[in-house]
Amino acid sequence: MVGGGKGGYIGPTHRLAARIDDCYELVAGALSSDPLRSVESAQELQLDPARSYVDYRNMARAESQRKDGIDVVVIVTPNHLHAPIAKEFLNAGIHVICDKPLTVSLQEALELQALSRSTGMLLVLTHTYSGYPMVRHAKELVSQGELGEIRFIHVEYVQEWLAEPVERSGNRQAEWRTDPERSGPGGCLGDIGTHAYQLASYISGIFPSQVSSEVVAMVPGRRLDDHVQAMLRYPSGGRGVLIASQVATGEGNALRLRVYGSKAAISFDQEQPDFLWYTPLNGSTVRLTKGRVHSPGAEHATRLGAGHPQGFLEAFAQLYRDAALQISAVIEQKEIPESSKLLTTVDDGVEGMRFVEAVLRSAANQSEWTPIRRE
Repeated sequence: MVGGGKGGYIGPTHRLAARIDDCYELVAGALSSDPLRSVESAQELQLDPARSYVDYRNMARAESQRKDGIDVVVIVTPNHLHAPIAKEFLNAGIHVICDKPLTVSLQEALELQALSRSTGMLLVLTHTYSGYPMVRHAKELVSQGELGEIRFIHVEYVQEWLAEPVERSGNRQAEWRTDPERSGPGGCLGDIGTHAYQLASYISGIFPSQVSSEVVAMVPGRRLDDHVQAMLRYPSGGRGVLIASQVATGEGNALRLRVYGSKAAISFDQEQPDFLWYTPLNGSTVRLTKGRVHSPGAEHATRLGAGHPQGFLEAFAQLYRDAALQISAVIEQKEIPESSKLLTTVDDGVEGMRFVEAVLRSAANQSEWTPIRRE
């Protein structure tokens, strides 16, 4: 692991998720850019001192030369470090699992995509919400044509946690996420807007061609956006709305998606992840329940029977499980298991950065309809 030391938020979450299915063992780390914190963090996690590194470059070089060297590195640093760290390990012949967003620019994302392909190393992106069984069931319903032609998509990801200027009062997570040098050009946009965009695209299977957006900082003096709203146009003629806000008073982690088709509609609420609401045209709404639906994707991601809640950590763990299946297949020179192919990868990261780039261009031009570049 690179990053994820003392005081971090997402590192411990990754470590918990990796352990749930007993597919991983943490054996090496460069856990902080602060040498003392890095050493203390490694001691707390009982890492071998010989495999506790201060510099990730030394870690990549040393681990690639060990007979028992790491198979995969997990990157849980601020965004600006994702690309250089990923490049270092991919070039060393080590697979990569990276927290989102993939990078701070589309150009960096494209470079990582090309490097992953040329080296044959996997680059997994942890879009956690794609690991829920009912998200995967929704994706299957759409792909089987149960909704008909997709006409309208509404997705929102709203939180309260930046409703006040907490970055000025010692909140380390808020401090780097509102710093353009470390977070990149998008604040809320990169942090949760990419999640909303990925979930809508993952389930619907379609990608917008144009966007009209507003990107604003509601809290006075904040250097990066904390609220984003975008209208989407799809090549088929469908329309979409995306809202991402971290100043939504009263909200926790409210990621909600509605997809409306010519034959039916579906609705998913991340805060109630065991359920998916399905409404056929002119029919009654049916609540579909995890453990009672039987699509291959949902069954592969279901750990507990109906009535036993399965939440965020299990969704995170599903990505780690699918990554382990794919990494093992590459190491053993076998076919990638079909069951693992719903895993989110560098390709999702590139698409996310295409979206970020287009949203920022549109906002800079008074919400002008702006093409999402895919050339």
